[in-house]
Amino acid sequence: MIVTHRPSTDPASAGFDLDALDVLRDKVRAQVDGGRMPACQLAFGADGELAVFESYGTATNDTHFVVFSATKALIAGVVWQLFAEGTLSAHTRVIELVPRFGQEGRTPEWMAAVTVEQLLTHTSGFPYAPLGPPRWDTREGRIDVFARWHATFEPGTHFEYHPTAAHWVLAELIECTEGRDYRYVVNDRIIGPLGLHHLAFGPAAAELDDVADLEVVGEPATMEELSELFGQFDPALLGEVTPDALLGFNDRGIRGVGVPGAGAVATAADFALLYQHLLHDPTGRWDPQLLVDATRTIRCELPNMIGVPANRSLGLVVAGDDGLARFRGMGPTVSPSTFGHNGAAGQIVWADPASGLSFCLLTSGVDAHVLREARRIVSLAAAAGRCRPPR
Repeated sequence: MIVTHRPSTDPASAGFDLDALDVLRDKVRAQVDGGRMPACQLAFGADGELAVFESYGTATNDTHFVVFSATKALIAGVVWQLFAEGTLSAHTRVIELVPRFGQEGRTPEWMAAVTVEQLLTHTSGFPYAPLGPPRWDTREGRIDVFARWHATFEPGTHFEYHPTAAHWVLAELIECTEGRDYRYVVNDRIIGPLGLHHLAFGPAAAELDDVADLEVVGEPATMEELSELFGQFDPALLGEVTPDALLGFNDRGIRGVGVPGAGAVATAADFALLYQHLLHDPTGRWDPQLLVDATRTIRCELPNMIGVPANRSLGLVVAGDDGLARFRGMGPTVSPSTFGHNGAAGQIVWADPASGLSFCLLTSGVDAHVLREARRIVSLAAAAGRCRPPR
């Protein structure tokens, strides 16, 4: 029997600002009471321990949530280990291990140039390359699809978020180097050794009975509202991240696939603890210098869809010192070295080396109003960043 994570320290002993923590709790309750987050969990890690783990709405501390793109940290964590072992490098070209990659599509020369670093920084040129059932069920099917993919821009010249495509390729590179299913590699290298007992990926996620059902809440933003922020807004910018696509993860079969960039299922405590490991690495899973470089060094400052530097490290997002962290899902109250990776539908995950905090908030509410969701993320992340001063 797997025991629910319980805090091993308390906020007062861990140096939290208890008034700031209460402000965060009040903000979360307001969102839950307003119907925006039907089920919700929040958790803080501090100094290698779990300090806060609370559930709201219909959730209990045993409830699991689909974390969507927060999953990308798991794939990146494996890739960093392979870097240290010398079986992959940031400059490895995909075609060296997957010779058919992009060679049957319209841009074989560009696809032949794609590197691991470009996959991790979303500069590899094929943000909307499609992959779905039944092809994603087998390695052979996935490679057949990879062969026909093409780039829409020259790799390394442009940032455009790849919701799932780049991480399907990273998963294949993991299989090429390890000689076994990427889902089991993630479990054996990350989930198991770090004791993340409620984090499930692939078949294990399909077996869970206590996953919060995703549900759409609210009304969508108007085209006028979207255009005010984005200029002439093109709905295609949402790509795969539509409410219908997100609701698909209510299906056990889809969760069981283990979509590499989106498919993990977890509690907030698991991701707060994962990011404590990325801050401190007490079990020695990563090369120390490589871990700091991979999590905190900005490798891509190309502008994102709203013109803000993307600030991508080798797999994560870095807050940066330009005052624009609120556009990167972390709020304005964290230090410039804060790193993390949020997920669709309002999942928030980050760690701040200055305060020593890691924070995770997970919810089942898919807000149809993407601008309101973005404002909520900034508000909650900002409140979380005030909960412990820099150490």
